[in-house]
Amino acid sequence: MALEPVALLLTVLVAAPLTVLLLLFLVAGNKRPARAASPTPRHRLRLPLPPSPRGLPLLGHLHLLGSLPHRALASLARAHGPVLLLRLGRVPTVVVSSAAAAEEVMRARDLAFANRPASAMAERLLYGRDVAFAPYGEYWRQARRVCVVHLLSARHVGSFRRVREQEAAALVARVARDSAGGAAVGLSDLLTEYANAVVSRAAFGDESARGLLGEFDSGRRQRKVLTDFQKLVGTTPVGELLPWLGWVDAVTGLEGKIRRTFEALDGLLEKVIDDHRRRPRSGEDGGDRDFVDVLLDVHNKDQEHGIQLETNEIKAIILDMFAAGTDTIATAMEWAMAELVTHPRAMRRAQDEVRAVAAGSTGVNEDHVAQLDYLKAVLKETLRLHAPLPLLVPGSRRRTPRSWERFLGGAAAADVGFKGQHFELLPFGAGRRMCPGIAFAEGSAEMALASLLYHFDWEAASRGQNGKGTPSLDMTEMNGLAVHINSGLPLVAKPWIPLKN
Repeated sequence: MALEPVALLLTVLVAAPLTVLLLLFLVAGNKRPARAASPTPRHRLRLPLPPSPRGLPLLGHLHLLGSLPHRALASLARAHGPVLLLRLGRVPTVVVSSAAAAEEVMRARDLAFANRPASAMAERLLYGRDVAFAPYGEYWRQARRVCVVHLLSARHVGSFRRVREQEAAALVARVARDSAGGAAVGLSDLLTEYANAVVSRAAFGDESARGLLGEFDSGRRQRKVLTDFQKLVGTTPVGELLPWLGWVDAVTGLEGKIRRTFEALDGLLEKVIDDHRRRPRSGEDGGDRDFVDVLLDVHNKDQEHGIQLETNEIKAIILDMFAAGTDTIATAMEWAMAELVTHPRAMRRAQDEVRAVAAGSTGVNEDHVAQLDYLKAVLKETLRLHAPLPLLVPGSRRRTPRSWERFLGGAAAADVGFKGQHFELLPFGAGRRMCPGIAFAEGSAEMALASLLYHFDWEAASRGQNGKGTPSLDMTEMNGLAVHINSGLPLVAKPWIPLKN
């Protein structure tokens, strides 16, 4: 097997914007320290290194990561201080675990830490040309500009309003179907379906996404390919950390799975791109322009946009959208619902708000969502406590009576946002490597949460009591590219607003 804890750890290092628990590769290979400016050239400048726990020969500190690396690293930080040095096999790694140090890295010294080490998995699955894993340089700057200015601009994200509203209505219908007769709903799976549908329709358009999301064998096969891709992106081959054990990846079948998944992915993306090239597209201001449409326009106008965007680069950027979007959006919604179920007063306040704003409506729309200040505070608090990716662990897990109101109570509190200016809340990172998909993720999560709270009353499926008079809910974490709830979030949903047939 592919050393799952280590795999997920290293994926986040290079793929995700990091917050108060920030790991950075300092040395990707056997680099020697720089020589000191000294008349004696044999003397080298030896800079002081951060403290380091005792490691093992060859393995270094890999054995300390455990099944939940982000928790293990938080524990190590408490024991050894806010900055420490680990050796993950052959890779020296610095762990930064305080908001002040994270601000130093991501703001004051942003440029120095903007690079990314080489990733064998990104080379093989993402054509070596995506944005998240790309080294800092001209290609990364131009490709990121395409994402920020064209794919994920506020205007383009707003054009997917219809997609979000339709998929939120479909989510409500699935919950109503699955909860008939008082049955518990496995909400985690339904939230993942919603996130996949929103991202697929935004990326590929309605026509291409229809086949991908359909129930025929071809649709199921395509969804499995994308699921396998997301799992592999969260895997680091053993040989990348321990070259002398590189043969393990072949023996365990990882090499074969990488090859088969890439071939299937490439075929899927080729078909989608060919279909888009053949069909007539909306004008530049059309509301039906999906990500592939936009990237093909950039490809056709490369001189105007300053980048030669080839077909493989279009494929890589689209895969970035899937890797960064689906799992993280679903996880944020999952933890928000779990926290609300375990905090009934907050649940009631959020429901009262959305039911007052959308009173008399058959469903929630984005005009309603724009008025839901308390729901927005709930989402911020959820992301503070449960950042989507494994190493985005908040510096403090303290819960206070005002925990759900910390983002309310005036303009200053409400203005605390996700854009990397407030280091008490950094689920999307900060600086040059900050995630450009903030508006897309935020809008998708808020629309679904508002719909679920409007249409249903919720409680944990377990009938046992936790000692406080509320049903208990298993909040155990399950490691992955994003940290999910291990139980699958079984909840009882009781309809509140009569649903359309």
